[in-house]
Amino acid sequence: MIPMLQYKYATDSNPNYTTTGKSSLKFQLINQRADFSFALFSGGLSNPNLVAVSNSITFANPKAPVFPRLAQGKSWNEMTVTWTSGYDINEAVPFVEWGIEGQARMRSGAGTLTFDRSMMCGAPAKTVGWRDPGFIHTSFLKDLWPNIEQFYKLGHRLSNGTIIWSKKYKFRSSPYPGQDSLQRVIMFGDMGKGEHDGSNEYSNYQPGALKTTDQIISDLENIDIVFHIGDLTYANGYISQWDQFTAQVEPIASTVPYMVGRYKTDYGMFRFCIADTEHDWREGSEQYKFIENCLATVDRQKQPWLIFAAHRVLAYSSNYYYGQEGSFEEPMGRESLQKLWQKYKVDIAFYGHVHHYERSCPVYQSQCVTSEQSHYSGAVKGTIHVVVGGAGSHLSDFSQVQPNWSIFRDHDFGYVKMTAFNHTSLLFEYKKSNDGKVYDSFTISREYTDVLACVHDSCEATTAAS
Repeated sequence: MIPMLQYKYATDSNPNYTTTGKSSLKFQLINQRADFSFALFSGGLSNPNLVAVSNSITFANPKAPVFPRLAQGKSWNEMTVTWTSGYDINEAVPFVEWGIEGQARMRSGAGTLTFDRSMMCGAPAKTVGWRDPGFIHTSFLKDLWPNIEQFYKLGHRLSNGTIIWSKKYKFRSSPYPGQDSLQRVIMFGDMGKGEHDGSNEYSNYQPGALKTTDQIISDLENIDIVFHIGDLTYANGYISQWDQFTAQVEPIASTVPYMVGRYKTDYGMFRFCIADTEHDWREGSEQYKFIENCLATVDRQKQPWLIFAAHRVLAYSSNYYYGQEGSFEEPMGRESLQKLWQKYKVDIAFYGHVHHYERSCPVYQSQCVTSEQSHYSGAVKGTIHVVVGGAGSHLSDFSQVQPNWSIFRDHDFGYVKMTAFNHTSLLFEYKKSNDGKVYDSFTISREYTDVLACVHDSCEATTAAS
């Protein structure tokens, strides 16, 4: 049984459909490696009865490579390219052709993976939600020159020598660590997906997803890298929604690195340390050691902007649920990690999971370390914690109590943009997805000597004897 992917009501375009029998509906189809048919049902969703089925609609090449997504590689001068096709490795050899415009092109081979129904945990992924995922290919473009525009195409070489090509894409390679250039970063979580044709789908509760996606696309020329910190598709066992999500973000992810997961990555003047909140982060754990190593090994003279991020809120949130618990955080979050943030002077920490926007003051041990709210300078006395999980999914309520460390809250869809102008100046902006306008902002001005300055619990204790 093939599941229904999208649906509309015949009364959407003609409220009198039940009496006239006439209606006109439009659907946007994406290549999912199989034919499509339209079906007419009576009885609604609760008691559907099949009335008629259309002829099949076939893509010119349903196996064609589609939906490329970029990510930073293990080193700053490496770009990972991942895409989807209908070609098994035994049928065609996957690769990426890439290079600088006007110069000789290079080809990098790709690995191929897939999965089958038996690998799924249970229903609906094993039953009505199952759909063949095709094949997922990944290639690594290495030894890139910094901050230069590169062009690329996805290719599959068939056994007869014919090459199936994707369209042409481009990206700008990453700046080298410490490079003094304009660097613009997008941060958000919990976006999900939607349909531009207005159709409905399973798990249709991400009303802001398209607004966020479209605002970022409209500003893409002014964006260098995107971080999506958890809860990507809300597929909930319906495999086709991964294709729908990758198609939705393709204009972004095919052009700039679209970062997900747990990792350490350098981007110019930034060091990003991203944690996995589904695994133990407490002191002594493998992940705690990973986090400390990431924070400790950055050269703040070259990379002054140190950013921590995780999906669940490990520090401060006045979300209704956390407020009811009385913790205002994920259990044992800041108790385990705040001494690391303080010791290594993390500038900003980002979280998703809670579906709204909230910004704290620079805070340590639940106390604001400054009364300033819009411009920060001098020594790093505490970390600014930001919940930015309002990118698309249904919004979360705030607690009725607003703690003293919570200085801006917004119950709406939005995302954050950070702009590093140089080694001493950073601009933070929170933008609403409805209009792309800035509703909260602050600046940081800081010299390297300010990062070196000792503040409470940030330097090793000393005595007269030492």
